[in-house]
Amino acid sequence: MKFPRLLRLALLLLPLAGALLLTACHRDAPPFKLTNISGHMPDLQFQLTDDNGNAVSAADYRGKVLLLYFGYTHCPDVCPLTLAQLHVTLQKLGKPGDDVRILFVSVDPARDTPAVLHAYVNAFDKRAVGLTGSPRAIEALSKRYRSAFTREPSGKDGNYEVTHSSAIYVFDRDGRARVLSTPGTPQDDLVHDLQLLLGAGTSA
Repeated sequence: MKFPRLLRLALLLLPLAGALLLTACHRDAPPFKLTNISGHMPDLQFQLTDDNGNAVSAADYRGKVLLLYFGYTHCPDVCPLTLAQLHVTLQKLGKPGDDVRILFVSVDPARDTPAVLHAYVNAFDKRAVGLTGSPRAIEALSKRYRSAFTREPSGKDGNYEVTHSSAIYVFDRDGRARVLSTPGTPQDDLVHDLQLLLGAGTSA
């Protein structure tokens, strides 16, 4: 049945909804069109494995504007749609879009090996990076940004889906959380805010 799954997803999104309510009171906000989460979410921090099998941390992406998204390669709908839309977004940015990285963090590390992730994300955009790691590391990163996911029961064929939140967290070149993009966000609003962040440079 679909209802229990939708109910679980709604419960997963409750912590994120609280964060959105807090940001509504942010008065000294820069002219972002998306939800401003500056000061309401922690700086980007992780230690994972990229889709080339290399150990990486958030520091390795300093100087880039980052789009953090939690998903998995067997996702039947929202993940491929989101990555396709992000590709179009980066294309609209033109050359400056080369300073953006899509960080696709797998919530299904059992199946999403670095090689699998590499083939998957590169099919959408060469500026996308697949990230995996231990279940504990991925869960910690997810909780850090009030995201959540849960594995559904396996079917008779052994396959399973992972219910997960679908927000995109946008970080500036210094790794600071700046805006949040949610399903239904106008693409041009994301383009606008990325242009602002790309033009801001770093603090160092």
